[in-house]
Amino acid sequence: MDRLDLLRIVPIFTELDDKVLKKIVEIGLERKYTKNSIVFLEEEIGAILFIIISGKVKIVRTDDEGKEVILSILGTGDFFGEMALLDGLPRSATVVALDKTELFIIHRREFLELMENSPQIATSLMNELTRRLRKANEQIEDLSLKDAVGRVASVIIRLADDIGKIRKGEVVIEDFPVQQDLANMAGTSRETISRTIHQFMRHEYVEQKGNTLIIKDYEKFKNLFS
Repeated sequence: MDRLDLLRIVPIFTELDDKVLKKIVEIGLERKYTKNSIVFLEEEIGAILFIIISGKVKIVRTDDEGKEVILSILGTGDFFGEMALLDGLPRSATVVALDKTELFIIHRREFLELMENSPQIATSLMNELTRRLRKANEQIEDLSLKDAVGRVASVIIRLADDIGKIRKGEVVIEDFPVQQDLANMAGTSRETISRTIHQFMRHEYVEQKGNTLIIKDYEKFKNLFS
């Protein structure tokens, strides 16, 4: 993807004109990661903003028992690493490449200069952080109040919103996560994931073709499980 086209779809840069976007292209660097490689670890000191050019990453934390909890899966145009960039504190989570991934990076000093010269970036960043906070609150509510089927459905809806593609009322989720990753997102077991997805398939809510999941009537599915 052309770097200008990439930046145009990044939420915090959508209001910028091409002159500023070209400046960002000039100051940014690119890094490539192989599948399952670690981008950074929780508690590392970080001073870089990451934007996904291609591929996907998962944002994970480890609970007190050493179990991995997946907070989010991000794809092309998404960004991460902004919290440590702003407050200078250690990273709050670990980021792992789910497949071959290319990232566009901006160092802290350059990013802070960008915000100073283009205040709309700060406004857009605040709006995006607020959206993510609301989403995190919804995830906490899902995990604490819903049963296993509801939690699995919520994870599927979240993936549909984050990385799905809408096609005539259907939502296609390509590179659907493996069952263990889904279990780590829903706070349940692989067996529950398998059983619940097969239940959804029997009711014809979803269809699975290899590693692609299709939600056949997305609005109906959301209304049933949101």
